[in-house]
Amino acid sequence: MSKIISIHSFRGGTGKSNTTANLAATVARWGHRVGIVDTDIQSPGIHVLFGFDDKSMTHSLNDYLWGKCTIEDTAYDVSSVLREAQTPKSKIYLIPSSIKAGDITKVLREGVDFGLLSDGFYELIEELQLDYLFIDTHPGINEETLLSLTISDVLLVVLRPDRQDFQGTAVTVEVARKLAVPKMFLIVNKALQSFDFDALKVEVEKTYKAPVAAILPHSEDMIQLASSGIFCLNYPKHPLSQQIETIAQLAIG
Repeated sequence: MSKIISIHSFRGGTGKSNTTANLAATVARWGHRVGIVDTDIQSPGIHVLFGFDDKSMTHSLNDYLWGKCTIEDTAYDVSSVLREAQTPKSKIYLIPSSIKAGDITKVLREGVDFGLLSDGFYELIEELQLDYLFIDTHPGINEETLLSLTISDVLLVVLRPDRQDFQGTAVTVEVARKLAVPKMFLIVNKALQSFDFDALKVEVEKTYKAPVAAILPHSEDMIQLASSGIFCLNYPKHPLSQQIETIAQLAIG
């Protein structure tokens, strides 16, 4: 049975999109059919990791939400990023949001019908025969976030070891519980190497009464890659990539 996995953060800058791309690539590399939807329509960015720009997009998620195309028309096969890491069954599809200034302005001015998203998600799963659909959400709590949480089988909440993130994450966790999300994990990202990771994990789990899937260290190698590719595919043996695999195993069960 297919699963919908949402990756969310209360604030921007947590590394949510990078985490989403790396998790999806890891799961696809294991021989699964995976889709990624960028629902951060106001500030899209995950496409960069797959080498996409506006010239590469014939259709975007915006076009589907505005009734200009089917949801399948917005899906791009980006399995080539897996290179030699893929198996014969490995597939990864990207459904990007538009990065055109005019389209983003239109969203900010007029909004979109997020009610269409739910139907679109399930149609993608059926038409592309997906095993897993990853949703890269917009930070904070809005209509799109609530929809994503409502239909998710698994929610991964990304936060930094930062007091502002801690407070905002409390809101996300409370909302997820009220919406009865079946499974939820926390991911602490960008933790300094000098931190006591075990103590930090205990503190976070005690604070939110939710399991921590992993604590991801602040990585100079990730910074140097500068979003020019999928980290775990470029550094498969890196400790950070190993932690991503741990999260992926928990997410897909």
